[in-house]
Amino acid sequence: MANIKDLNPDESPQAALGARLRQKRLDLGLKQKELAQKLGYSPTQLSHTETGRKMATLRFVRKIDMHFGLAGTEESFERQWREIKFGALLEGFPEYLELEERAAEIRLFEVGVIPGLLQTRAYAQVLADAAVERKDITPEKAAERVEYLIKRQQALDRTPPPLIFAVLDESCLRRPIGDDPAVMRDQFAHLIKFARLPHTSLQIAPYTLGARRPFNRPVNLLTLPDRSVVSYLESQAQGQLDRELSSVLPRVRNYHLLQTESPSQAESVAMIEQLRKGIT
Repeated sequence: MANIKDLNPDESPQAALGARLRQKRLDLGLKQKELAQKLGYSPTQLSHTETGRKMATLRFVRKIDMHFGLAGTEESFERQWREIKFGALLEGFPEYLELEERAAEIRLFEVGVIPGLLQTRAYAQVLADAAVERKDITPEKAAERVEYLIKRQQALDRTPPPLIFAVLDESCLRRPIGDDPAVMRDQFAHLIKFARLPHTSLQIAPYTLGARRPFNRPVNLLTLPDRSVVSYLESQAQGQLDRELSSVLPRVRNYHLLQTESPSQAESVAMIEQLRKGIT
């Protein structure tokens, strides 16, 4: 008789998913080989997931949900998988990230903080550490958050790269992040480097825009390879992924207005350079 490894669901979230999968399989009287065949995977792959040796893929958990009739439910394995992979991210953001990885064009508007795709590791670490101090997340989750952000940035380093348009409210530059002046100095240098790339555009929306600034909260717009457009809007407590043309197109129009009203990239980079030189 084959050795059956004892599972400890409390060992890690990954182990908890694996233990739950094994229990579900046993409750239905299925052997690993039987379930693996039904899912189109090898028994070894299934075993590694059940024992927590390897993290399941999104495709894998979706097949599990389809087989067990859990797709789209509160008890779905996909929901558990997303909680493990993305942590306490706002609703809609995990789906947005999946679309971002294959977008042809990315348009960003941010208020108060440099957007994640343009953050240096040091800048992101300060924000993560502050969340730990507020008891919003654990130190482990903070480390995962920073590492995931870096991987997210690296995922866009592909051929051909997506066109990235970024308009930052002036508050993103004026708000100091970190006690070490080097954090902001290096962040400004990173923005200047970003602006020089052949597939990017960077503009600063100054305070003087006043009421002419069309957005009062962060806005992300993605143009997908089929030229469809989706938007993602975020508040402090809620995120919204929107595919409805009737609501997305006005945001695209307003984004173009924002770019028109904002200073040119050359003027914006000059402003960033001046701020960078003023840091002591």
